[in-house]
Amino acid sequence: MSAAPGRPQASSHRSPQGEGVPVSAAPGRPQASSHRSPQGEGTPVSAAPGRSQASSHRSPQGEGTAVSLPETVAPSTTVGQTVPVVLTMGDPAGIGPEIIVSALRERPGLLRQVVVAGDVPTLQRAMSGTPGGGMPVVPITRLADFLQVSPGGMAVVQACALAGPVQLGRVSAEAGQAAADCIRFAAQAALTGQARAVVTAPIHKEALAAAGVAHPGHTEFLQALAADHLGVPVVELPVRMMLSCPGLRTVLVSIHVSLRQALDAVTTARVLQTLRITAAHFRLCGMPAARIGVAGLNPHAGEGGLFGREEIEVIAPAVAQAQREGILASGPHAPDTVFMRARQGEFDVVLAMYHDQGLIPVKLLGLEHGVNTTLGLPFVRTSPDHGTAFDLVGTGRASPASLLAAIDAALVARG
Repeated sequence: MSAAPGRPQASSHRSPQGEGVPVSAAPGRPQASSHRSPQGEGTPVSAAPGRSQASSHRSPQGEGTAVSLPETVAPSTTVGQTVPVVLTMGDPAGIGPEIIVSALRERPGLLRQVVVAGDVPTLQRAMSGTPGGGMPVVPITRLADFLQVSPGGMAVVQACALAGPVQLGRVSAEAGQAAADCIRFAAQAALTGQARAVVTAPIHKEALAAAGVAHPGHTEFLQALAADHLGVPVVELPVRMMLSCPGLRTVLVSIHVSLRQALDAVTTARVLQTLRITAAHFRLCGMPAARIGVAGLNPHAGEGGLFGREEIEVIAPAVAQAQREGILASGPHAPDTVFMRARQGEFDVVLAMYHDQGLIPVKLLGLEHGVNTTLGLPFVRTSPDHGTAFDLVGTGRASPASLLAAIDAALVARG
C-alpha cells in the first residue's frame, strides 16, 4: 500500500451530492480481471436515446444469492487499447463536463483511450468556457470509430437527448434524464464488450430522482442495469462501494440508506457477503492475500459488550467464517483506530459498517485524489470521489484531479 501522504491538500469540491462513482486499483498494485466477454464491436450501442424508462429494479440492502461473475459474464482480460474506456458526462448542470475537458487537456494522451458519452453541444460549451488551448469535440456514432478521430480531438458519442442548454448549478429533471441516459449507454457498452471500463462523472441524486430514476445513485443504478442484462434479480448481483485515496481504502457494508437502515443492515450474512466480495475483488487485482481490517459498529468495538453486543453476536461470527474460507480478515477492530492502522500498513483495506463511518476518513485524507470503485459488477467502474459541486460550475476552480485518478484506476484495472 502506498505510504500515506504528508498533509493532503483540501479539495475545493464541496458538493454534498454523493460520491462520483474507485475500481480503485490498489495503489501501486496492478489489477487483473478474469472477465471473459467478446472483444469486438458486438451489437452497436445506440447513441442519442430518447427519454428512456427508469429501471424497475429496487436494489435492496439485503443479502440474496450472489451470481458467480467469473463463471457467468465478464469483460475480457485481453481487451486492448482498440476498445475504449467510456467516460460519462455526468449531470450537465454540474462540473462534470468542465472537469472532463480539463482532464483531457491536462493529459492529452488519454484522448487515444477514452470516449465521452454525453451531449456534444454541452461539451463544446464546456470546452469554450474553460481555460486552456483549443481541443476539438469530435462526434462519433460508434465507439469503435474513436481511433479514427484526428490526434488532439475529443471523441464524443451523443448518448442523451437534450433540447438545449440546461441551467447551470440547478437541479432539473432534464439534466437528471440526460445523466441517466449516459449511464445506460456506458453500461450497455461495457456489458457487450464495446467498452473496457466505465468511468462516471458526478451526478446529482435529486436530479436523477426528478427524472423518475428509481435508484439513489450510480452504484445501485449500474447494479440494476447489469442485473437486467444478466437476467437475474438484483439481490443475486450484490455490489459494494470501495472508496480509495493515497494510503487508505475502505469498503462499505451498506451504501445509500438512512443511518437507521444502515444499522439494521449490519447482519452476519451481509458482513460475510461483503468480506467475500472484497476478497474476490482483490484477487482479481492480483492481491490474493489482501488483509481486511473489519471495523466494529459501536465505540471501541463494543468494549466486550459494554457498549453493544453487535461485535460479539453479529460481526465476529462473519469474520470467523471468512477466515475459515481463507480470507485474511481480522476484527472487529475499534472504529476510531482501524483507519489509522490501515494507513500505517497493517491492513490493505478496511471494511466499514456504514457509509459515513468509512467515507469520512477517506474524504478527510484525500478527497482531491479519491476514487470510488463499485465491487461486484461484471465490468470495471470507477468515479471521482466528489459530487456535482454546483457552487463551482463556471468558476474555473473545479479540479480534474479526482477524475484523472479514476481514469487511471480504470486503465490499470483493465490494462
